[in-house]
Amino acid sequence: MNELTDVALVEALRRQLTVAATKQAVSASNLANANTPGFKAKEVQFGDVLEKGLTESQPVATHPAHIGVPEATVGVREAQGLDPRRDGNTVELDRELLKMTEASGEFARAQTALTAKFRLVRYAINEGQ
Repeated sequence: MNELTDVALVEALRRQLTVAATKQAVSASNLANANTPGFKAKEVQFGDVLEKGLTESQPVATHPAHIGVPEATVGVREAQGLDPRRDGNTVELDRELLKMTEASGEFARAQTALTAKFRLVRYAINEGQ
């Protein structure tokens, strides 16, 4: 049985924040291109996120100043099963707004859990003084 350590918990919450932020960025990109002829809507693939979360170790930075890009660690692909409009665009406004709202909720939940975890650490440190 896997033991849930503080490090594993913080890492899981970090991944959740990254995935939620990526979902919001992808939906924002789709909305920004809603009137672009031929644009194909994109989405974050849950299977890719799950597989990478289970198999991927920490990314190796080639330089200390490098910052990871969320799309590099999360699967973003063209959305399937969407009917194109006459101009070939597959963006559906209602769908994208719903996805942004869901991602915002995911981000807020992970952020709340992370804040509570750090509040406990701060409490433990202050009680030792």
